[in-house]
Amino acid sequence: MTPTLTPPPEAVAPPAADERCDRCNAAAKLRVGLAGGGELVFCGHHANKYADRLVKTAVQYAADPEFTWRGAEKMAP
Repeated sequence: MTPTLTPPPEAVAPPAADERCDRCNAAAKLRVGLAGGGELVFCGHHANKYADRLVKTAVQYAADPEFTWRGAEKMAP
């Protein structure tokens, strides 16, 4: 059997200034890359509200430099 190499996932970028939360349309503060593929963006309120659930399915994240995400310490290697 020949081993197959999978390239590392591309890094996610912090949300752009004009991006909006996927839940409420407020300014996005966090982008998460999901284990199943795809990305979600959230405002600070929803990012922290769903932090416990997001850390279970997210493989990477990027936050606005001025935002502290509650799930960050749980995602640290």
